[in-house]
Amino acid sequence: MLQFEFMQNALLGVMLISIIAGIIGTVIVVRRKVFVAGGVTHASFGGIGIAYYLGVNPLIGAFLFAVTTALSIDILERKSKIRPDSAIAMLWSLGMAIGLIFMFLSPGYSANLMGFMFGDILSISASDLVGSACLAGTLSLLAIFYYRPLLYVSFSPDFAKLSGLRVNLIQSVISIFTALGIVLAIKAVGIVLVLSLFTIPQAISGMFTHNMRTMFILSTLVSLVAGMIGLMASYYIDLPAGAVITATLAIVMVCIKLIRR
Repeated sequence: MLQFEFMQNALLGVMLISIIAGIIGTVIVVRRKVFVAGGVTHASFGGIGIAYYLGVNPLIGAFLFAVTTALSIDILERKSKIRPDSAIAMLWSLGMAIGLIFMFLSPGYSANLMGFMFGDILSISASDLVGSACLAGTLSLLAIFYYRPLLYVSFSPDFAKLSGLRVNLIQSVISIFTALGIVLAIKAVGIVLVLSLFTIPQAISGMFTHNMRTMFILSTLVSLVAGMIGLMASYYIDLPAGAVITATLAIVMVCIKLIRR
């Protein structure tokens, strides 16, 4: 199957997204911000709809909406009396509503809607790979050189403040990178399935370790193996790659839990 260029790009995309999801997903799970990531993911659809309507790159609109949503949730959590889950639900539904409205206003919206809702890893281009490689490299360096601040902020923001860290700034930076990682992963598995890449591998690695650094590595490896198996399986049985990758992750998790019992 690797004789085709689009399959080569898809395989490289799986590798790079596995690194991104392994690092960002671990931080999300450790900070117990999975619902926040879900809100950012679905709110980004508003940016996709507006970008299609204006005729610009949909990923640019998705990123702007995702970053705005992530930072808004952070601000509302710190300064507003609105419950965090209520704020997330509000931004989540608002983003989806805006996206649907502008998709309906754009000609030929239906095919594009399906592509972004469920992903198409076979359509990953060289420019997408460059962007993913830059983000994967940056995240790897941050995880290595700023591991301890990440650890403090993830497990105990109060202790991090007492240690002299700029917690609000670090949390905002985490939110921005989370938004960017989610947007790049949307191209591969879609809005509906993207959260599985940022949670299931971390749940699997959490069965074997509670060390954050080890979780980074294990989550990346789990994502990579499941992604490659899912990609190959989807090629030979002719099914959507994103759905097969997600199903593979779920099957691996169930099997490991049964074996451990």
